[in-house]
Amino acid sequence: MNWNMRIRQIHRWLALAFTVTVIGTFVALAQEDPVVWVSYVPLLPLALLLFTGLDLFVLPYAAKWRSRRAL
Repeated sequence: MNWNMRIRQIHRWLALAFTVTVIGTFVALAQEDPVVWVSYVPLLPLALLLFTGLDLFVLPYAAKWRSRRAL
């Protein structure tokens, strides 16, 4: 399994974790006496999604750059 497929799979699992944490945050903040720090929990998966998403965004441009450089 190459790195591109591994990063893509990690990105998918992070998206799932982010979705679960956002739903959990909505449930926690809907309680009568909400704990405010729970609203910061989705930020970690979101930051990791940013890095993996940027990598996936750059992949096609890097492939074009490598193919031009090989000529």
